[in-house]
Amino acid sequence: MSDQPKAFVRRLRPDQVGAVAIALIVVSVAWRAGLAARGWFSQDEFVLAAQVLDARLDADFLLRTFNNHLMPGGLLTAWLMVRLAGFASWPWVLMLAVGQAAVGFAVYRLLRDLLRPGWGLLVPLALFLFSPLTLEVSSLWLVGLLLLPVQLALVLAVWAQVRYLRTGRRRHLAMVVLWLLFGLLFDPKALLIAPLLFLLTIFLFTDGSPWRSLVTVVRRHWRVWLLLTVLSGAYLAFYLTRPARALDQVTSPGQAFTFLGDLVGATVVPGLLGGPWRWTYAGDGPPLVDPYPVAMWLSWLVLAALIVVTVRRRRSAARAWLLLASYLGLVAVLFAVTRLGGALGPMVGTVPRFVADVVPVAAICVGVALFGLRDAGEQDRYVPRPLPGIPWALDSFAVGRAAIAVLVAVGLGTVWSTVTFGDNWSTKYGREYLATAQAELAAAPPDTVFLDTIVPDRVVSGYFWPDNLQSHFFRPAEHQPEFVEVAELPLTFDAEGRIRPVRIDGVKVLPGQVPDCGHLVESGRTTQIPLAAPVAEWPYVVEFGYLSSGDATVTLRLGEATREITVRSGLNQLYFPLPGAGDAIEVTISTPDISLCTRLITVGRVVPAS
Repeated sequence: MSDQPKAFVRRLRPDQVGAVAIALIVVSVAWRAGLAARGWFSQDEFVLAAQVLDARLDADFLLRTFNNHLMPGGLLTAWLMVRLAGFASWPWVLMLAVGQAAVGFAVYRLLRDLLRPGWGLLVPLALFLFSPLTLEVSSLWLVGLLLLPVQLALVLAVWAQVRYLRTGRRRHLAMVVLWLLFGLLFDPKALLIAPLLFLLTIFLFTDGSPWRSLVTVVRRHWRVWLLLTVLSGAYLAFYLTRPARALDQVTSPGQAFTFLGDLVGATVVPGLLGGPWRWTYAGDGPPLVDPYPVAMWLSWLVLAALIVVTVRRRRSAARAWLLLASYLGLVAVLFAVTRLGGALGPMVGTVPRFVADVVPVAAICVGVALFGLRDAGEQDRYVPRPLPGIPWALDSFAVGRAAIAVLVAVGLGTVWSTVTFGDNWSTKYGREYLATAQAELAAAPPDTVFLDTIVPDRVVSGYFWPDNLQSHFFRPAEHQPEFVEVAELPLTFDAEGRIRPVRIDGVKVLPGQVPDCGHLVESGRTTQIPLAAPVAEWPYVVEFGYLSSGDATVTLRLGEATREITVRSGLNQLYFPLPGAGDAIEVTISTPDISLCTRLITVGRVVPAS
C-alpha cells in the first residue's frame, strides 16, 4: 500500500488518546462543578456584588481597580452576572464550568502539538486537570473570573508562540499579541505571559549554552520581544495611573525566605504531587494549604528523583525543569514585592490561587521532561543512561515499577485533597446568615426599619469597611431591609441573621445633677453633657432617651459632627448615627419655649439585644 492510502487509513482511525483526553476533561469539569455548587459566595464576592449595583456601566467603572486588580473584562462580566443572577449560585457555577472546559481543551491541544504523540501526553494533561492547586479557581467565582481567562490566555499564547517558532508565520505572532491583550483584560498577572514566552523559547527551542541560547533568541526574534515589551510597558504605565491602595512591602529578609519556603515547599511541590492533603480553614473563603510534614518532605524526594531520572534520560529535560523554576521565580518575585507587608502577608505563601498559573506551565514542563518535544531532532537528543551501578534492564524495570507506584500515590492523594477541600469549602456562614435573614424579612411587618451596621466578620471582614455594612451586603438580595437614619424602635440582625431589637454598646453620659430630671436642656442655650469617657473618631450610633415638654427640633453635637432630630412631647427615645469624637455631647433646642430632660445618652455601636 502506498504512503497516501496509509495516511488516509490512519485519519479514519478513531483518536483513542483524544477520546480519553476529552473524557478526562469532562470528568474534571463535572467533579469541580459539584464542588463549586457545595460552596457559595465569599468575602470579595459580596463586596464586588454590592459595588456593581451602585455603578453605571461606563469607562470609569470598567477601568477602576478592585483590590489592586485592573480587570475591565472581569468587571464587565460581574456587572452583567450580578444584575442578572444576584445571589443565585448556579449561573456562576456554569460560568466556572465553561471556563474550565475551555482551558482544559486548550491545554490538551497545546500538549498534543508540543509533545511527541502517544498515551504519555495524558499524564501532564491529568496533572493540570485535577491539580488541587486550581481548586480555588474552579470554586470561587471571583477568583475564576480573574484567573481562568489568564490561564486560557497563557496556554493559547504559548500555543501560538510554538507555531510561530516552527513556521515563522506572522498570523501566529498576531495571535500571541491578541491572547496577551485578552489576559490583560482580566488581571495584571497576565504580564507574566511575555517573559514566559521568552523563557520558553530559550529553554525549549534553542541549543547550546544558556548565554548562547539567550543571544540566539534575542537576535533571531528581537521584533517579537520588542512588540511584547512595548505592549506590556504601555499596559503597566496605564495601570500605575489607576487609583489603588499602596503595595505591601517586605519588612525583613526573614519574611521573604519564609514566604518562599511556604510557596515552593508547602504549596507548589506538594500540590503538583497530589497535595496538600490537609487544609486550614480560612472562614468563608477558600482554605489554605497545610500539608503533613512527612508527606511534604516525601513529595520533595519524589520530585527530586523525577528530576534526576528525567535529566539522565533526556537532555531536554534539564531545560524543561529550568523553565518551570524560572517561571515560579517570576511568580515569587511578583508577590514578594506586592503582597508580603500587609496583615495577610504571613499567609500569602499558602494561598493556592497565587500559583494557579504555574500549573499549566508545570504540565508543559513535566510533559517535555518525560516524553520530549514533537519537533524533529528530539529523537536524536534522547540519550537513555542507566542509573549508576544498576544494569540497564533492571534499571528500566525498577523505574517502571516506581513510576506506577508514584502515579497511584499521586492519584489517591489528589482525590483525598479534593475531597477534604470540598468538605472545607461547603461551610459557608454567609450563606446561612443570608438565608436566615431572608426568611426573617419575608415574615416581618411592612413597617419594620433597621439601623445600618456591619455584618459579622465571618461573613465580610472588617477591613472591607464600608462594604461590610448591611446596607451594602443585602443589595443583591431578594428581600432587602429598610434602613433609616433616625428611628424610635429600630431593629438589627444578630450573628445568625435573626431580627432583634437594637441595643447600643458604648459610652454613657455621666449622671445629671437636676433632681427628677438628670440633665436639663432648655431653649435658647446649649447644654454640654459630659461622657463617662472620651471617644475617638468613629462612625458612632447614639441612643437618646428624653422627656420633652413638647415637639421640637434638637441639634446634638459630638466634636465636629452634628445631627438635627425632631423630638416628640413626652417620654421617648431615638437612635441615629453620629460620627465624631470628643468627651461630651452638646444639645441645643431650636424650638422656643421647650425644655427636655435626659438621663440616657449612649454613644457606641449597634448590637442586637438579647
